[in-house]
Amino acid sequence: MRFGILGETRAWYDDGAEVPLGGPARRALLALLLVRPGEVVSADRLAEELDPGGAVSAHALQSQVSRLRTALGPAAAIERAGAGYRIVVAPEDVDACRFERLAREGRAALGDGDPGRAVALLREALGLWRGPAWDGLDGSETARAAAVRLEELRLGALEDRIEAELRLGEHRAAVPELRELVGRHPLRERLAGLLMRALFAEGGQAEALVVFEETRSHLAEELGADPSAELAALHRELLSADPSPSPAAPPAQLTSFVGRDEEVAEVAELLRVARLVTLIGPGGVGKTRLSVEVAGAGAARDEVCFVELAPLRDGADLPQALLGALGLRGNGLQPQGGPTTPVDRLIAALSGRMLLLVLDNCEHVVEEAAALAARLLATCPRLRVLATSREPLGIIGEHVRQVRPLDDEAAARLFTDRAAAARRGFTADPGLVRRVCAALDDLPLAIELVAARLRTLDLDDLVGRLDDRLGVAARGSRTADGRHRTLRSVVAWSWDLLSESEQRAARRFTVFAGGASAEAALRVCGTDGEMLESLADKSLLEPAGGGRYRMLETIRAYGAERLDEAGERDSARGAHARYFLELARTADPHLRGAGQLEWLRVLAAEHDNLLAALRWAIEAPDPATALELLAAASTYLWIRGAAASVAPYAITLLDALGDTAGETAGDTAGDTAGDTAPDGIGEEYAVCVLLAASGSAPGRPVWRRHRAAAEQALAAAWPGDRAGRYPAALLLWLMRSASESDPRGAFALVSSQRDCPEPWARAVAWYVSGFGSLGEGDAEAGERALATAAEGFRALGDRWGTALALDVLAGLAGGRGDCARAIALTDEALALTGELGALEDSADLLVNRGDLLSGRGGHLDDRGGHLDDRGDQPDDRAAARADYASAADLARRAGSSTCLGAALRGLGDIAALEGDLDEAERLYGEALERIDPHWVKSLGNRVRTLAGLGRVAEARGAGPAARKRYREAAEAAGGPDRLHLMGLPASVVESVLEAVSRR
Repeated sequence: MRFGILGETRAWYDDGAEVPLGGPARRALLALLLVRPGEVVSADRLAEELDPGGAVSAHALQSQVSRLRTALGPAAAIERAGAGYRIVVAPEDVDACRFERLAREGRAALGDGDPGRAVALLREALGLWRGPAWDGLDGSETARAAAVRLEELRLGALEDRIEAELRLGEHRAAVPELRELVGRHPLRERLAGLLMRALFAEGGQAEALVVFEETRSHLAEELGADPSAELAALHRELLSADPSPSPAAPPAQLTSFVGRDEEVAEVAELLRVARLVTLIGPGGVGKTRLSVEVAGAGAARDEVCFVELAPLRDGADLPQALLGALGLRGNGLQPQGGPTTPVDRLIAALSGRMLLLVLDNCEHVVEEAAALAARLLATCPRLRVLATSREPLGIIGEHVRQVRPLDDEAAARLFTDRAAAARRGFTADPGLVRRVCAALDDLPLAIELVAARLRTLDLDDLVGRLDDRLGVAARGSRTADGRHRTLRSVVAWSWDLLSESEQRAARRFTVFAGGASAEAALRVCGTDGEMLESLADKSLLEPAGGGRYRMLETIRAYGAERLDEAGERDSARGAHARYFLELARTADPHLRGAGQLEWLRVLAAEHDNLLAALRWAIEAPDPATALELLAAASTYLWIRGAAASVAPYAITLLDALGDTAGETAGDTAGDTAGDTAPDGIGEEYAVCVLLAASGSAPGRPVWRRHRAAAEQALAAAWPGDRAGRYPAALLLWLMRSASESDPRGAFALVSSQRDCPEPWARAVAWYVSGFGSLGEGDAEAGERALATAAEGFRALGDRWGTALALDVLAGLAGGRGDCARAIALTDEALALTGELGALEDSADLLVNRGDLLSGRGGHLDDRGGHLDDRGDQPDDRAAARADYASAADLARRAGSSTCLGAALRGLGDIAALEGDLDEAERLYGEALERIDPHWVKSLGNRVRTLAGLGRVAEARGAGPAARKRYREAAEAAGGPDRLHLMGLPASVVESVLEAVSRR
């Protein structure tokens, strides 16, 4: 007999049947005896703790003991011992005792450097908990003290298990759980440290530093104490570490891997010599799980990026999905030059990187996946690709590996393993198990689905049902198509065993893309938490960590058919769209305040669902909902650098609006269709126009067609004395309009918001007004306005706006020679862009800081030496070189050629200052190839690069070549008279002007 006191007190026979203990008094009595099994508990204490302050007589107590003896039977003896009672059971039969043993062994394994064994032991230990220890005995001092001790042990075991998982690389799955635990235990420093490590491993250095600050604040306020030496040391370590984001890791697996160890080794070895390997086979055969294990085997040697393609519904979204999996933004905080398409950015980011790219579930986007894989492999020589698909990609150099069903032994092991998880103590005749696996064609997914049914069915009953359903005796050969039919039949069989309410919830869940939070699933599926747990128990859903659920693609496809049959697709997708519209609306104001990072995380987790909701609204068609979704999500998209991912949808939506307008106005309206904003949602329409223009070439004609109407709609929404709904659109509107021939309307619109009741819009207005003053030559007024903007953004807790304003203020301080202030402002902006994960902007700021530091050094003389007219400060030069090198690394990881060009130009400057003319020329030449000549912000770097080449030539005595380069620099600046306006070093301006004057 087994006993459970970690939760409601219960007892079970060895076959798993529960012992009928009776009412709460008997359960409480049993719990008190089990606090220390085998030890005597006095009758007086039992009486007092069963009814504190009451009067339980000796006779009443004896009566309860007698009834408990009868309920337990001979399997557990309750003995009278002196003035009390004791229960004679083995400690291992009590879940609390077993928990303590497993927790001790798990901690020992962790200390011995065996995290895999530690995880297994600690998961088993924690799996014994069903609720608070000794639930229902709140009045008992003995039980309360024991419960407090056990709860402390449970928290320690949780920390041990998570630490072990982090050592195994399972960072992403740990973050949501750690956030919840830190929220409940804000003074527990070990939890805070684990969360900091997990966040940093996923590229969230800034978020990890925020956790430290929050913990430090809690400790000071609650205990008047400082963080421990260990936590402070971790904080210092993170401050000095590389903030680059990590690619998406393979998904954490919740079950053991059975039967394919040799295949893992073979595929891993094949990837050592082949750059493209595709695992093919029917659905449910185990391609994804095999790829996860192979990626894990190769992770120690190379970086791994795992891209789940199942959520994609359009192959055009594939490049953006890869950018997201690599942790790359689509663009910086400001409109940037350089690569104009996601593919260009991918090539720039991967060209020099040794990485294994896993493309999982390619079959529904196989043409696009093949084309992208071929291009990346051709342009990125250190890249390798492992794909899974139901068919080969069909490109040159592909090595195809057929994934087959499990062999007899492995199939039986898998079934027995999963059956034991479903029913404790499961044992069965091996012949019967083999019969089940043969009926399922040894397909892993089918085996897992059927084994999960042993919670409610006996094995004999299950075999009979499978014989009837699958027609085992009548089947012949087992081709791939045949196995697909088998899996479909098993999914259908498992589906048919669901109740009607379970079927409804499961089929509605199929509208989610990439999984769902429990809250979203409850709302869209119209169900409760118990129903979700039931579907997970039956393997129709999978827990995905952090309170999220996902559905395997094979099951999702079957459920989607059932959704269509039920006529519920539109209602389910409509509910899905409404939920995510509401979520985006809720998040939007927080994205411009102190909650920015938290809400960015929330929406990033739902990115695929936001796109799915948008697709439905466009296809429905429901243009109003589509426009509202785009507008509500726009701030998130801009800050995250993902606006380009929705540009095609915005263009499609605007085209549809134009077609509708044309139909309404008649044939003569063709040239004017779309030049009027829809009634009631004009601001949303303007945001849609902005998003359409955030993509590459296709967005330009859309922008020209709709710009006037959108500006009119935006002006109506923001008259200056009242607030519109989406203030971020104001800033982006001005940035987008700045390159137009007449941006005065946009400037006037935004700068008129200085008295607007919306504080973020006021900060934007001051930011824009500062540029106006600078353009008029009033630097002092411009700096005051920008400082007001920075303070306004900072007061709101908005890192995005603050970083933009600080960048400009740093440039102004550097321009007037106040390098110390310029560096301090740049440092502050760098901390903010780091928190936002904006690699491109961080690279830009590092180059700026490098320029400030190197400006304290000297300049080339006529013989290639260096003249230190501001003093020789080698430390500044070394710091500048480090900043340029860090900027180059970030730019490569971000896939930004222009930022990389700027960093190489800076390294060229350092080489030139140190007299290494060959290295300077090489770096300048590489920089010139990468700097975008058409982007306004890169002009200064292009001018400095050309001037640098001129000075190298001049130092070598090549006067004509030097003058040619100087003239090219003047032309790039737009003429000699514009050199002073570009904030260039005086030495550069003087050299160029002198060369131009010699024409």
